[in-house]
Amino acid sequence: MSRKHFGTDGVRGVANQKLTPELAFSLGQAAGRWLIANGQPRRAVLGRDTRKSGTMLEASLAAGLCSVGVDVVSLGVAPTPAIAFAARTGNYGLGGIVSASHNPAPDNGIKFVGHDGRKLPDTEELRIEALMSSEEERPTGAGVGTYELDRSELEGYMNLLESAVPERLEGMHIAVDAAHGAAYELGPQILHRLGADVVLMGASPDGLNINAEGGATKPQTIQDFTKGAGAAIGVAFDGDADRAVFSDEQGRLINGDRTIGIWAAHYQERAELDPPVVVGTVMSNGGFEAYMTARGIRLERAPVGDKYVAERIERTSALVGGEQSGHIIFPRRGPTGDGLMTMLELLRVLKVEDRPASSFYDDYQPWPQIMVNMAVASKDGWETKIKAELEQGEKDLNGHGRLVVRPSGTQPVIRVMVEADDYELRDRVCDNIVAAMERELGGHVEGRVDLTYALGD
Repeated sequence: MSRKHFGTDGVRGVANQKLTPELAFSLGQAAGRWLIANGQPRRAVLGRDTRKSGTMLEASLAAGLCSVGVDVVSLGVAPTPAIAFAARTGNYGLGGIVSASHNPAPDNGIKFVGHDGRKLPDTEELRIEALMSSEEERPTGAGVGTYELDRSELEGYMNLLESAVPERLEGMHIAVDAAHGAAYELGPQILHRLGADVVLMGASPDGLNINAEGGATKPQTIQDFTKGAGAAIGVAFDGDADRAVFSDEQGRLINGDRTIGIWAAHYQERAELDPPVVVGTVMSNGGFEAYMTARGIRLERAPVGDKYVAERIERTSALVGGEQSGHIIFPRRGPTGDGLMTMLELLRVLKVEDRPASSFYDDYQPWPQIMVNMAVASKDGWETKIKAELEQGEKDLNGHGRLVVRPSGTQPVIRVMVEADDYELRDRVCDNIVAAMERELGGHVEGRVDLTYALGD
């Protein structure tokens, strides 16, 4: 069955155009029927980021749930991982998040987590989609669900975060960019609780400035802010705070690969990384993989997407996994990516080792990596049309790099990632494939980013 609404991370679109209140209501109804059919508690917990459209869509989603007999508790503005935490620790059958994560303010999205706090697998999203077209009699009277705003669940989440750093953070000067998003309150609050000295930006949301001035997808902002503030380390969240990236005190980017590397090496040295494996994605840098291998740690690669990282973590029993973008999962802390927990796990390593963030930076050198987004009229049959060039690229890179070409799940775009152990080989392979796409697919370059020292998808 093909997907009509769900993409790689829930349902996304421009709010009030593609993602309408009517669609949100229909999703709520279908999710409620799915919950009931699974025999879960008829209660759902919701939350949202700071977008202006968030209240409109959350109200519609809640109304859909209530209309089929599900009681709804809203946490209001809250990080995505806080909603996942509430779903798995409270008496809820479902969690719903209204957010478009790192996208600009006009966009919004709806994604679901199950009663265990995990993002729903593709099969369950398809079941919800199928229920959107079903017509069933609605309950009346006492059978209708209720709605309430209750933020008390957030205290349990804050307690979980606080427990992650028993050493506390007194004496640490930390710069924070909350991206005017969901972490604008809880991010600085947890650092203050742990005794840190905080300098803050991106904490004045107006509904339209989320992700606009900085945040995890614009890391140069936190890099400049950290260095200018004289902070020991800087952290930037994305709009829904399920990812975090960092800056060392010299203003250099610490992306997801580096964060996982620092954390894993720390615990491997203490014989506490059991099993000695970390999970990344097809985008994880070859230099990072070589660094892990040299330390006796195996890198397992999953497809791009945090739900696939989570599945591979469960399969391998890894203690950490994530993406270059800073979306990192620590399964002992929770089953989904959590930017605030990622921040605290890294800060704890710095505290315990009593080392500046910059001292870890040269532990490995990333391999040259580039990403080209090719806009195409149609993705149909694309692999066949450029088969010869793809095979030649793999042959040229054999033992010296990797080639990952994948269509976007939501846009008429094909992403070309080439990584090699030298720049000339990387660029030659990439240029050959791009030229073939221009010639055979009628494509054009929509964006070209050198990822060697940057963020991947």
